[in-house]
Amino acid sequence: MIKIEFTPEEIDALEYERYHHPDPKVQKKMEVLYLKSQQVEHQEICRLCRISKTTLTTYLKQYQDGGIERLKEFGYAGPSSALDEHATTLEAYFKAHPPRTTAEAQQAIKELTGIERSPTQIQAFMKRLGMKCRKVGYVPGRAANPDKQAEQETFKTQELEPRLAEAKAGQRRVLFMDAAHFVLGACLAKVWCFTRLFIASPSGRQRFNVLGAVDAVTKEIFTVTNETYINAESVCLLLTKIAATYAGELITIVLDNARYQKCELVLQHAAALGIELLYLPSYSPHLNLIERLWRYVRKECLYSKYYSKFDGFKQALADCIQNAHTKHRDELETLLSWNFQSFEKVQIATV
Repeated sequence: MIKIEFTPEEIDALEYERYHHPDPKVQKKMEVLYLKSQQVEHQEICRLCRISKTTLTTYLKQYQDGGIERLKEFGYAGPSSALDEHATTLEAYFKAHPPRTTAEAQQAIKELTGIERSPTQIQAFMKRLGMKCRKVGYVPGRAANPDKQAEQETFKTQELEPRLAEAKAGQRRVLFMDAAHFVLGACLAKVWCFTRLFIASPSGRQRFNVLGAVDAVTKEIFTVTNETYINAESVCLLLTKIAATYAGELITIVLDNARYQKCELVLQHAAALGIELLYLPSYSPHLNLIERLWRYVRKECLYSKYYSKFDGFKQALADCIQNAHTKHRDELETLLSWNFQSFEKVQIATV
């Protein structure tokens, strides 16, 4: 039996490539080596991956010879593309200037190399480079600043995580608070359909405001709602409701620095109730779990859905929010996990 020692880094790389490499044949090779790293018997690897013992031996020897990069190579010679000769140059260019469309990539390739290819060929070439068409995420502008990232990381490790550890141990209640403003109107999203669909757009701009707080452990949700504005009095009402539910327990509420949440009225009321208010660093919505809840509610209640009356709109939102921690408990456990986004290692586009 061929014996191979795998480092944790190599195992992580194999685990990633078996799902994300653009070539399915390479994915299979990565799967074989990943199973090998998990000490799966050779006979079982062959059964699971549907390969022969000879093929398994070939893959293992390739890995011994050149690691993961060797697994990405093939012994046969297929038809070569003139673009492959410029792969290094184009890869560097696209890393610095990611194209928004195939047509944009097509034009850039023509200007840099003088080679013209069809959109289908351009897409195939970009996939060979390891590129995919991915949705761009966003980072609050100032959150991209290294000093701000360091501040957020310090808050997470020294303030937030110790309190969450106490909550997990049953020594404290930790809740995340924020407001959401749901407007009655068309909220368009993608759906699977045979022809393009349209939904009616209600007239007016009626708004249903929800100030909510979600328990980090139980996922129970507390709310104060109105159709006018969320203000300091709304915050005090919600604090009172939470204090009554968790009477006699240590309570920490994590919230942002909105003026109505940090005014003297709220600070005094929280102190009187014995509630600790833990304010997030500025530009840190990714550290507030309830932001994920609001996205979930919008997806469930608003995306491509039509409400003819404002009362039906409000009722759908209220039912979803109030029943989420019971009817959709499993989804919330995953959605509201304590894995907080960090922007220290993400690539920030400059174009």
